[in-house]
Amino acid sequence: MSKNPSVFECQSCGYSSAKWLGRCPDCGSWNSFMEGKPLSVVPKGTRGSSRGAKPLPLDQVSMEDAPRISSSNDEFDRVLGGGIVPGSLVLLGGEPGVGKSTLLLQIARNLQQSGRRVLYVSGEESAQQIKMRAERLGAPATSEITGSTPSPMREPPSTAGEIFLLAESSLEKILAAVEDLRPTDLVIDSIQTTFSEGLDSAPGTISQVRHVAAQLLTLAKSGNIPVFLIGHVTKDGTIAGPKALEHIVDAVLYFEGERHHNHRIVRAVKNRFGAANEVGIFEMTSRGLIPVRNPSDLFLRDRESASPGSAVTCALEGTRPILVEVQALVVASQYGTARRTSTGVDYNRISLLVAMLEKRLGIPMMGCDIYVNAAGGLEINEPASDLAVFAAVLSSFRNRALAADTILFGELGLSGEVRPVSQVHLRVREAAAMGFGRCIVPARNLPLLDPAPGVQLQPVTTVAQLSDLIF
Repeated sequence: MSKNPSVFECQSCGYSSAKWLGRCPDCGSWNSFMEGKPLSVVPKGTRGSSRGAKPLPLDQVSMEDAPRISSSNDEFDRVLGGGIVPGSLVLLGGEPGVGKSTLLLQIARNLQQSGRRVLYVSGEESAQQIKMRAERLGAPATSEITGSTPSPMREPPSTAGEIFLLAESSLEKILAAVEDLRPTDLVIDSIQTTFSEGLDSAPGTISQVRHVAAQLLTLAKSGNIPVFLIGHVTKDGTIAGPKALEHIVDAVLYFEGERHHNHRIVRAVKNRFGAANEVGIFEMTSRGLIPVRNPSDLFLRDRESASPGSAVTCALEGTRPILVEVQALVVASQYGTARRTSTGVDYNRISLLVAMLEKRLGIPMMGCDIYVNAAGGLEINEPASDLAVFAAVLSSFRNRALAADTILFGELGLSGEVRPVSQVHLRVREAAAMGFGRCIVPARNLPLLDPAPGVQLQPVTTVAQLSDLIF
């Protein structure tokens, strides 16, 4: 029997088998097994931490030596929970061309200007290509590591700050460069192209991704170095590689954005050092990604004042309230089966609300094609947008516009009741800041302890009462 038998691993979930399987018994994926070999020889010092840590009482742990690091980018710091945590491992995933490399190169430039030494490692581009992008973004000159073994630099980082570029995919050579250069921050572009020479499997496979991520985690914790990983996404929108990768890292950020819109959204789906589901909004320009300080103004910029089928709601993304226009179009169906199409709003939620509208108000909607869109490309996932979707569909069906200064938010139940939502104060204050003078809110959320001045609050308890209020 062979000493190192082959192992077949599922590239979707990490399930391993001694023989090839057509369908993974764990996650159900088809044709996802690839052959690989286990790590036969473990390099010295690649497992465990070199910190020599000792148990300490919780009240004796000092936070003075590990303050958060500002990236000089308010939106990026917001997503991370207030800044970069020393020794953290952050994964940034997104579709090709959405701006992942551009954003981290801008963050590296900001860290350099604050006096830090950044090592940018790329396995997909050459140093010259990265330099071209840096010049387009207006970044200062960068230093290039041309050889596999950089010149030793044992002295502490200078206060001027530098960015070093390394076009390399080998994990062992990257670790050697980190040991010689001693950077304060490390960027890996990307985790799928980085491989370890101790494994026989191809780059991007589950064993390679898992092993590389584990070694970079050890590097981050032992050297107290923030490490940023760029990850690709699959066709279904998830980060390529095993789900175990998301458990290894400290924070998982998803880069969202449509090619037809200029804005990009960075969403935190996991964060050990801050609130999850926090978002940062950027605008793509010829000079890179610019933070958007007023997202509500961005999404309402092209809104018409009075148009049938339009309603404005306040969606809560993390701790930030954002005003979004919900558009609906209701037309008579030309076929036997009516169509339901939604963009930015959950399709099943649309079907539920339309069925409830027909049942509670007696409006015939089964013979109508209904199209719902969240203007601007933002995806609305919280139930507080039910009132706006309901009002937009009803407005388009009756061909009557809502008042231009009206905003709605609230959750709808199947029996037609309007349920309360959270963070009403934040939503009302954001509406007042954007010039809205009338808020239709759930009755159970009133009265407010500190209402915003200049905003009229109108409570609503049922959808029948809502129909009388909006018109």
